[in-house]
Amino acid sequence: MDEILQHLVNAMVLGATYALLGIGLTIIFGIMRVVNFAHGELYTLGAYAAYGLVALLEVDFFTSILIAATIGLLVGAVIEYVFLRKKDLNNIDEVMLIMIGIMIVMQNLELLVWGGVAKIVPSPFSQGAIDFGVVSLSPTRLFVFLTAVVLLVLFYVGIERTRFGLAIRATFQDQDAARIVGVNVSRIYTLTFALGSAMAAVAGALLAPIFVATPMMGDLASLKAFAIVILGGLGNLGGAALGGFLLAFIEEFGAGYISSAYRDAFGFIVIILVMLFRPQGLFSAKERVG
Repeated sequence: MDEILQHLVNAMVLGATYALLGIGLTIIFGIMRVVNFAHGELYTLGAYAAYGLVALLEVDFFTSILIAATIGLLVGAVIEYVFLRKKDLNNIDEVMLIMIGIMIVMQNLELLVWGGVAKIVPSPFSQGAIDFGVVSLSPTRLFVFLTAVVLLVLFYVGIERTRFGLAIRATFQDQDAARIVGVNVSRIYTLTFALGSAMAAVAGALLAPIFVATPMMGDLASLKAFAIVILGGLGNLGGAALGGFLLAFIEEFGAGYISSAYRDAFGFIVIILVMLFRPQGLFSAKERVG
């Protein structure tokens, strides 16, 4: 029982950051219908931003997370404004090629700037574990979990309780109707892409002290983000959050009770099953066409 509780706590920590990663991708797809293949590279950007700020410039770790989020926000806004603003987003092939190109360029720039050796981000917390009864958790992981949960709550409040969130939801439901009532859809596109990018960068910065930063880390992050979106249902924000936690639970318990060598494979096996038997996602209702 103690072992089960420990796996449960570990899955909750990882699931919170997965939820950030998945929601960032979902909000972009849900509003713009853009499959953001560069999402994993924005995650990598956040991790390297944290490394550069903390390890090289000796910036406070907590401040580095805010700066990493800002960098992700700005880079996302630039990507949308420069590469997508004047494109026909309904032309899926063209948009897909653009995003794949951006992914390749960002990955090679990271390799050029930082090299191929993994970078370790110093943690401001002690390495000892904190005991909570029968389970234990490192201070770094506890901070990551609490920060991710706070960000998820702020995101929910922002979407549900603010005029900006109302504009996003209106654009999400019907872009033509949103334009009629005065919503600047182009601006919403830019802000949405920037917000989704910032969430990916924050996830990378938060996990950087736990894992290591490498130029290729975005590949697996992208795959997991798409897996989360598929689990939750395309365009379903709440489903993306639940999908992030579900994927973390599958990975953690699969690694703990079957084999840690196949940790990443377990989640994708479930994705294949979901695609076969419930292609609309676990948390989305079927839609009637026509």
